Amino acid sequence: MILHEKITAQLPAWRERMKSLAKEHADVVVDHVTVGQVVGGMRDVKALVTDISYVDPAEGIRFRGMSIPEVLKALPRARGGKMPLVGGLYYLLMIGEVPTKGQAQEVEAEWAKRAEIPDYVYKVLKAMPKEMHPMTLFSQAVLALQNESVFARRYHEGMKKDEYWEAALEDSLNLTAKLPLIAAFIYRMKYFGETKKMKYNPRQDYGMNFARMMNVEDRKGYADLARLYFILHSDHESGNASAHAMHLAGSTLSDAYYAFSAALNALAGPLHGLANQECLGWLLEVHKQFGGVPSRDDLYKFAWDTLNSGKVIPGYGHAVLRVPDPRFTAQMEFAKAHFPQDDLVRLADLVFEVVPQVLREQGKAKNPAPNVDAISGTLQYHYGVREFDFYTVLFGVGRALGVTANYVWARALGWPIERPKSLTTKMLEEIVAKASQPA
Repeated sequence: MILHEKITAQLPAWRERMKSLAKEHADVVVDHVTVGQVVGGMRDVKALVTDISYVDPAEGIRFRGMSIPEVLKALPRARGGKMPLVGGLYYLLMIGEVPTKGQAQEVEAEWAKRAEIPDYVYKVLKAMPKEMHPMTLFSQAVLALQNESVFARRYHEGMKKDEYWEAALEDSLNLTAKLPLIAAFIYRMKYFGETKKMKYNPRQDYGMNFARMMNVEDRKGYADLARLYFILHSDHESGNASAHAMHLAGSTLSDAYYAFSAALNALAGPLHGLANQECLGWLLEVHKQFGGVPSRDDLYKFAWDTLNSGKVIPGYGHAVLRVPDPRFTAQMEFAKAHFPQDDLVRLADLVFEVVPQVLREQGKAKNPAPNVDAISGTLQYHYGVREFDFYTVLFGVGRALGVTANYVWARALGWPIERPKSLTTKMLEEIVAKASQPA
């Protein structure tokens, strides 16, 4: 298997680098921590390592050192499509090199071989209450698949530590292969009452398979959107909630199914995965208010009225970025190329012109530029996927690509169980009091 071969070749050098850092430079100070960071969610504390992705404040997310535009240009494209193969992105995340088309297709072929859902998983999903949230169904299906874990079986058989990553890779490939089928089944079952088992077509790539199983009207267009969407949502450093949840659970040597279920449960939280539907909801509210796309002046006033009423304008601002999110830009370019006359696309573009100005005038937002959520729901809406609470499931399918790549490398490099130290409130107060005393 190509990913196994490539990682095997890289591992000796990577392990030597980690060994050197841990043994020869363990006492070198990386960062200092303030009381504000301790009580503020550990914001900006430099305490994690990942080579899969990095959020550059001036350029946005970088996958293995490559910016979003570079990735979209360099990765081999799907046959008949304008967007890259998702298998090429997975190869890049795992190996750190841009694949040839043949190498990307090898990953796609691996997924095709593994894309079969056990009958009991379908039974679990069909047994759940009809009103169950799709993210609960998604996480439950992933947990049910844990019965198939190669890592869990081999661990109990006495697998050696330096073989952990091989079993982790097997689980990660099996899991990511099955997620499009599970997500599409949940969509068709929950919203359309269909319970037909999903079948993966080995002659089609990851994105086209998903579009076909979702049964959207414009299958070719949606396949390109699926490829783009999964690539853009694949990773976002290790510190965001879903990625960190998987890293933490995985550090206990939980297998990829347990760990990814934890990631999905974090993603389901309103402060993490809900933003895209909130952004779309706000655009629809504006559209309804004005009976279409408003004038620039009307939108300017509406934005101010929204802020003055104590509400926020979702989709603008980012914890790290100080420029428009390249993921937003990529999706906006996709929308303008495919359906420029769509009312919501035109409105989102106008919001992009007006809202940052309003937020700068208000003076509260450090970064008034749009993030990925400001447009992603709009594209799904255009293709007829209008069930808002399903959007986080789509996010989860993409996020699996990055977090499983991190998971495999964490096992390959022998990262230990994560265990930060806690302080009491009194201890923090004593630290503050001591720092306040004259020198």
